[in-house]
Amino acid sequence: MTRRPPSPRADYAVFFPLQTRWKDMDAYGHINNVTYLSYVDTVVSLWQLEHGMGPLDPSGQRFLVAENGCTFHAEAHFPDRLEAGLRLGHLGRSSVRFEVGFFRGDAPLASSEGFLVHVLVNEAGRPVPIPDEARAALARLQLSAKGS
Repeated sequence: MTRRPPSPRADYAVFFPLQTRWKDMDAYGHINNVTYLSYVDTVVSLWQLEHGMGPLDPSGQRFLVAENGCTFHAEAHFPDRLEAGLRLGHLGRSSVRFEVGFFRGDAPLASSEGFLVHVLVNEAGRPVPIPDEARAALARLQLSAKGS
């Protein structure tokens, strides 16, 4: 199996600062793998909130995580300052794949890269099409990453 090399900053559309915390480290002295999944969720949630896709939609629709993961290229530690780059990997009818690259300080290449797949569901938990307004915001995120 060929390992994908780390992505450069230019492959990401927008960035969010993250400060690592002492409690984020594990017994090996680096940021714990499960913490990265929390970071991914935080970055995606911040972007969604900025674009009117908050968790408390009056219609009862909400995005649920259907899949997530992370690839590690280099260790990060406390008190590293991370820059989390966000891009869109795929935009489907009812699902979207967000990809997040973590950069230590001003490093040009990601030290780790995570993703999550969200599915938009109704009150009954059934997938529904992503509304046009949300789709437009997501498409801009996708296009801006490709245009970088």
